[in-house]
Amino acid sequence: MDHGSQQQQQQHPAMIRLYEVQREVQSLGPQVCTFSGLKNEREYRRLERELTQLLLEVDQVDTEGRADLQGARKRSAQEVEGLLRYLEENATHPSRLAIEELSREAQRLVEQGVVEPQRAGGTSEISDELVDAVQELILRLTQVKTGGSVPLRKARYRALTRLCAVQDVIEGRTRQQTLPLSEDTHVAVQKINQVMVQVSGARSQLVALLMGLSGRDSCAHLSRVLTELLVELDALDVSGNAAVRNYRKQVVEEINGLLKHLDLEGEGDDTRRYDLAQNDSIRQIEAVRGRVGQLRGEVLRHCGVGDLFRPKPELQSLLTHLDQVDTARNPCIREARRRAVLEVQAVITFLDLREALICRQPGPNEPPQHRAVWMVLGSLSDLQAQVLCFNGKRADKSYILLEELLTKQLLALDAVDPQGDEMTKVARKQAVKFAQNILSYLDMKTDEWEY
Repeated sequence: MDHGSQQQQQQHPAMIRLYEVQREVQSLGPQVCTFSGLKNEREYRRLERELTQLLLEVDQVDTEGRADLQGARKRSAQEVEGLLRYLEENATHPSRLAIEELSREAQRLVEQGVVEPQRAGGTSEISDELVDAVQELILRLTQVKTGGSVPLRKARYRALTRLCAVQDVIEGRTRQQTLPLSEDTHVAVQKINQVMVQVSGARSQLVALLMGLSGRDSCAHLSRVLTELLVELDALDVSGNAAVRNYRKQVVEEINGLLKHLDLEGEGDDTRRYDLAQNDSIRQIEAVRGRVGQLRGEVLRHCGVGDLFRPKPELQSLLTHLDQVDTARNPCIREARRRAVLEVQAVITFLDLREALICRQPGPNEPPQHRAVWMVLGSLSDLQAQVLCFNGKRADKSYILLEELLTKQLLALDAVDPQGDEMTKVARKQAVKFAQNILSYLDMKTDEWEY
């Protein structure tokens, strides 16, 4: 096509309109690609409505039968349809629905255990069962697969952030770090005690806000209330009385602890927050895992030629490094660190057993049942070597075979009769635990967990 033809095409009314549609698509694209809500949300309906309108406008473009304009119109329609499809697929994805169901389960728990007693005029007692249930929901949320999808990652991150904030608030109440002083102590104590009562109510309001259970209140309103309480406390004259001054300080710390959870409205919009691959702590954990993989490979290679490579000091230092990684109370980072620790410990226990097997010198009077336990330990050591280098899935035949062989070793240990021999009892108990740990490690390696 010569320059004149290109200019004529670009100036054609149909092409001009398609260019305008393209600019609108470019504006809506980032909004669609980062939308993390559901189909019943206002933002979803707005995006769907605007995209559908664009699709209708593209369809109404008159191409006058020209092939070049028809091709341009078709490409524009496909781009809009792609965004509509992406929007719907993420809003109805099984993982997105799982996140929503877990969020609703959390709402029900918090409403029954915290919000309803507060609305009834009482003070709810936070039970251990509620704390444990919230922790269980957090763990289940961390296990929801996102497949790297930005909307799904954002949805999971927002749900986790709010639930972790709720966990922090209710655990703060159960710790009961601040107790009221007697009003006879100082003239300022009465006011501080009154603030304490308001702070207790603010906790329940905050939990309700975080869980979407408060229709009238807002984070901004509660933030203003708490800030005013800080101003009132700051104005109190508590000079000359260390106990009262310390009491006020504790109440101020509690208010600040609540305030830090009131800026979650934009949580999850920062890529570096919900994309944990960019998180410094995750990078440290991944660096440790990479080094563990290298050491594990060296250990297994040396074992293959009958030698024993002993990198235990370095492995221990890696455990120390992992212990120092800042998880920032993020359950995904905590889980990533836990799994990395288990990877290090698996290599250490493998080395310990190999060394014990090499150094073992059974005496002529060793009980047969004790020897039987050691025979099982020898088999478990060989199986653990296979588990350490296993890199497949649960549906693989090799996984099924390893699981069966490990289960057989547990059955073999169960068949050992200690006959009252204490040493055999202890050895068998340790061997059973060792076998169970190998099975758990194999299960962990194949559960397709992601951060």
